[in-house]
Amino acid sequence: MFIGWGVVVAWVVAGGWTWKICEAAWGLPRIPDLLKAEFDRWPGGAPRLTVVVPARDEEDGIVACLESLVGQDYPVDVIAVDDRSSDATGALMDGVAARFPERVTVMHVTELPNGWLGKVHALALGAKQAEVLTQPDFLLFTDADVVFRVDALRRTLAQAVALGADHIVTVPTMEVRRWDEGVVMGFFQIFGLWATRPWRVEDPKAVRDAVGIGAFNMVRASAYRGIGGFEGQKMDILEDLTLAKRVKKAGLRQRICFGYGLVKVHWAVGAKGLIGVMTKNIFAAFRFHASLLLGACIWLAVFAVGPVVGLFFSGVRVPSVIALGCVAWAYRLYGRASGISVWYVLGFPVGAVVFMFTLLRSMGVTLWQGGVWWRGTFYSLEELRRESGPLR
Repeated sequence: MFIGWGVVVAWVVAGGWTWKICEAAWGLPRIPDLLKAEFDRWPGGAPRLTVVVPARDEEDGIVACLESLVGQDYPVDVIAVDDRSSDATGALMDGVAARFPERVTVMHVTELPNGWLGKVHALALGAKQAEVLTQPDFLLFTDADVVFRVDALRRTLAQAVALGADHIVTVPTMEVRRWDEGVVMGFFQIFGLWATRPWRVEDPKAVRDAVGIGAFNMVRASAYRGIGGFEGQKMDILEDLTLAKRVKKAGLRQRICFGYGLVKVHWAVGAKGLIGVMTKNIFAAFRFHASLLLGACIWLAVFAVGPVVGLFFSGVRVPSVIALGCVAWAYRLYGRASGISVWYVLGFPVGAVVFMFTLLRSMGVTLWQGGVWWRGTFYSLEELRRESGPLR
């Protein structure tokens, strides 16, 4: 009986991966690649763009980020928000602003109001200042560790104008500096195909398929105001994704683009660093519901680890090979945009185990602490659950 059910499960997994890779093979090539010559153009109407960069203790990367923004071949205004930093971040921001006084404005946050997450408050503050100082047509919300190629904003903005987009994301290129980073990030990009179908982002009926990325969230200023800005999500840890979902739910036009090397970020050093980064926020993706996170772990065990285990059992070897062949194909498809080598598929089961460990660790640490430490402030689990709203 056990063996019979094992065969059924193995074929269900193979069928699931086959369906997913057929979807991806059809959908991913339809996402615009901004590196193509057709996107090398000037934005129609020359709309005004303001970039909001919140930062807390980001002295290692903030100068490179700001210099890459003022060095764009399209004129942009930059509002850098020093969110209660304890290192030299604020001083470094001021130094860049002194060199580019007409392009860069620095705000220093010394106290966090009650009922706000630090980063969300900094983003909201920067957007509000933009309305006063620059009155932009578009806002770009990004992170302090991101570096932009000289034509990144022009190409994206031109596409946003051409498509009439209210929200547009250019998928960042994740820098892989070590093999263990490639293993984890390679798995993470493939797992993401199950969480969201990026090729359905522009479909207003596909409400669940919304993409928001903290490194690059460009929003039409009128759309941002129309959904109530970040004031409508003051305590949301995954503020980037929630903003995208609110845009999509409001029936506004959302778009996504690829562009290898246009937007670059090195998320963390090694697998250990990636685990540390995700531990802080991944439980929030499940709205702090343990049952949902445990369900995800079971799914990962069956769909990601199961096919590798199945290779050692003759009765399920064929469906296991089919499933893993689909996974390899997914690595090749997504690798064209991400730059992550298809050879990292060899680490796919390891990446799955690391991710399951990270999920369980995030849940365990959050429950044990009774909340989350975020940018130097503790937020109780009770208030996070109250403010985060339902999972959708």
